[in-house]
Amino acid sequence: MSVWIAKRDPAEVAAELGAATGPLAGLRLAVKGNVDVAGFPTTAGCPAYATEPAATDAVAVARLKAAGATVVGVTNLDQFATGLVGQRSPYGGVRDARRPDYVSGGSSSGSAVAVALGLADIAIGTDTAGSGRVPAAFQGIVGIKPTLGTVSTDGVVPACRSWDAVTIFARDLDTADTAMAAMAGGPGTRAWPADAPLAAPYAARVAVPASLPAMAPGWAAAFAAAADRLRADGCTVSPVPFDAFLAAAKLLYEGALVAERHAAVGDFVDAHRDLVDPTVGAIIAAAGAVRATDMVRDLQRLASLKAEALGLLEGFDALLVPTAPCHPTIAEVAAAPIAVNSRVGTYTNFCNLFDLCAVAVPSGSVDGAQFGVTVLARPFHDAVALDLARRVHLAPDPVAAVDAALPRIATAEAAVPRIATAEAAPALPRPELPWPAHAGATAVPLLVVGAHLRGQPLEHELVTRGARWAGPVKTAAAYALRALTTTPPKPGLVRTGAGGSPIEGELWLLPVAALGSFLAALPAPMNLGPVELDDGRWVTGFGCAADATGTDITGYGGWRSWLTA
Repeated sequence: MSVWIAKRDPAEVAAELGAATGPLAGLRLAVKGNVDVAGFPTTAGCPAYATEPAATDAVAVARLKAAGATVVGVTNLDQFATGLVGQRSPYGGVRDARRPDYVSGGSSSGSAVAVALGLADIAIGTDTAGSGRVPAAFQGIVGIKPTLGTVSTDGVVPACRSWDAVTIFARDLDTADTAMAAMAGGPGTRAWPADAPLAAPYAARVAVPASLPAMAPGWAAAFAAAADRLRADGCTVSPVPFDAFLAAAKLLYEGALVAERHAAVGDFVDAHRDLVDPTVGAIIAAAGAVRATDMVRDLQRLASLKAEALGLLEGFDALLVPTAPCHPTIAEVAAAPIAVNSRVGTYTNFCNLFDLCAVAVPSGSVDGAQFGVTVLARPFHDAVALDLARRVHLAPDPVAAVDAALPRIATAEAAVPRIATAEAAPALPRPELPWPAHAGATAVPLLVVGAHLRGQPLEHELVTRGARWAGPVKTAAAYALRALTTTPPKPGLVRTGAGGSPIEGELWLLPVAALGSFLAALPAPMNLGPVELDDGRWVTGFGCAADATGTDITGYGGWRSWLTA
């Protein structure tokens, strides 16, 4: 299978797993071979590129280890992260975990297959043109490609520095979410805006491509089924013209933007063409001949296409696309390596160029091939993409997949023990907060007791501001509730001290900018102020002036109880 470039001593791994603490304790981490792991050369898929071991871990690796993950090895990749097929490596091409005649997807090929086979619980990938999404789709696993700059790239061999992202693979969304929470953020990463949403609306508006070029037979129908699942779950799904997205996708390799690849590793490639994969060498060497004027012209063209594309998404919460349009065989890639690779990237290449975030999830199968979709959203709308990915996710049977693949592993890679999914670490529970809330997105708790409760007339004011429902709560026994004469009807919460009662409410988490907009728009006699909960916490909550008039409904214990009395 050629999954690994190097593996750690099993006894050392076992000892570390047993002693690990933290949210990722017990999880085995595989790391793509262009990311520094202390003690291993960072070859980026080219043995001559690095012969000395890295002195320190890349920041992303260090953060995952600090959260309890244990590195098990360094994984194979398309050399210098140049490719989406997983076949451009002197360590051997990585095959699909289920069908050995098919490609694994790349460039994060070994990382994705390691997770798909249960050889690792989580894996680091990188993504410039789709390398953290395409192999996830082909292997039936989850791939999270965060907003550019929200995960440090320190210690990562660049592919195209302006558009590189560090990604996470996992078998399920909850584990991937928890790993992202540990890996993202920290010094030197991009600051989150104060209005970054923490959740997707229930009735989200999702765009889909009006046309689906390059799709293999049956794949368009599988995509339509995924879109229908969102519709059935309450989303509005509407087509948008896709020409601007497709045009930008071609710029990354067929235009002058490819010059960034030469800037990254071109000097080495030019001096060692005999040691570099022929296809990779041809791509990077040609990139060195790009004229500066062509680069400027294509950057201007990219800005124009980005403005057009994001304009088409105005009013939508996300964009749903097929992760890939086909799953090629190894023979098809060998016959036409550039053309097939380009087709595979039809729905991924534009993402980083437009500064979008993405979550790739399994979405069924077509004629034996795993089919995946990707939810894309605006920069820093990662929580929105994550929520919608949960709603469209259709997981394959991982145990069956591993059991089917293990005989091939045993034959092709005798050093790999039999590891069934059932023996791997179980999926982590769903985090209380999505990973952006741990990486820098603000989460301000707000208590609501009336018209902003779920299902009430003003709930939309929270939802449209990117608020996240955090569950039912009660106040301390120090409050009175009054039914005010307002439109729409709403109650007023007043602190009375002794003689008060606990009042039922809900806690929502808001972006900090949303809290300010609420305060600015509140009509008299309403206000925002500190409210004590029955567990001793103090949170910001809706209240009203002590002298506000209204019917005392404290005895009902909450607004809903009064409405249904």
